[in-house]
Order: sequence, then structure tokens, then C-alpha cells
Amino acid sequence: MTDDHYFTADPTVPFARETFTVDAWGHSFELASGSGVFSRGHLDHATSVLFRELDPPAQGQFLDLGCGYGAIGLAIARAVPLATVTGVDVNERALLLANENAQSLGLASRFVAALPEQVPTDLTFDEIWSNPPIRIGKPALHDLLLTWLPRLRPDGRAIMVVGKNLGADSLQRWLTEQGWPTLRLASVKGFRVLETRRG
Repeated sequence: MTDDHYFTADPTVPFARETFTVDAWGHSFELASGSGVFSRGHLDHATSVLFRELDPPAQGQFLDLGCGYGAIGLAIARAVPLATVTGVDVNERALLLANENAQSLGLASRFVAALPEQVPTDLTFDEIWSNPPIRIGKPALHDLLLTWLPRLRPDGRAIMVVGKNLGADSLQRWLTEQGWPTLRLASVKGFRVLETRRG
């Protein structure tokens, strides 16, 4: 029995790839997932809700925060030819898969996944999109958001999809209290789609 989690930096469970099809914003494409990585073999419900409820803008510099094997960031890169996407994760296996997926989809020139410390400190973003890793715990999640939200450009925004039962409403209130006004754009099947902007 292993206690590895998808937010573990280097999962020790045996690595088996599993490929599936993603449909997002009028595009269909194959992604490879794997053991030791969040949502192996299927698109998770929260991300599915995000794809159905909101379209990305027509261009920009995007951050896929907690990118996993790249589902959100690669969907943006596929649907938005003028998008450049940086994926960030602490799970090295997820980063390997995300970059392999970008290569296989012909998107490696506009999508790269990296560890947080590998992202240039002066790189800022028009949009942050995320199915955030709620299960890392509230203190760690708050630290994560307060680390990356300041990287938004002046007119930028963060889009997050969070389960209501995982604290979406309290997260919305907390972000607003921290000076990051956050609105609920959609509420579907127990998930909230939140938009955060600079105060």
C-alpha cells in the first residue's frame, strides 16, 4: 500500500501511461495520463465543467496552475492559436506527461510545463487558469494562490473551478478579504467557476 498522492513531487508507484480523449471548445485531442498523477485515464468533473462554462480569451500569456498532465493548458493552447501557456506543478511525473503531451500535439512551441522554481521570476500572465489542488490543505493552498496571483498583469484575471463541498464559497470570501475580489461566474453540478481580479 502506498501513501503517494498526485501532489507528491516524485511518486514511487509504478508508472503506467493511460491515454484518453479530451473534448474542449470544439477541439478533440488525445492526452496521456499516468499512475501517480491526478485524474488518471479520464478528464475530472471539475475541469469538464470549466470547459463547458467558460471560453478562454482570443490571445494572451496563460498560467496553468497545478497543471497535472496538462489538460487545461493544452486545451487553451489548442483552442487559442495566439496563446502561450506555462504549466506549473510539483509532481515531476505530471510535468513529464504534460511536456510529452505538448510535443505529441504539436504545441511544444507554445506550452511548457515546469516546476515553480523553474519559471522566470519576471514572467507575468494575462490569465491564470486552474483546477487548484484543494487537497493540499488550506494553508498550503492559500500560500500557493498568494504566490501566483501577484504575477497577474494589471488587467489580468484568475479563473478557478472548485467544488462547493471542497470550500469554493469560503475560498471566494477569503480571496476577496485578501484584496483579490472574486466573483462566481457559474455554478454547475456542485462546482463553482470563480474569477479573481486585482483589488
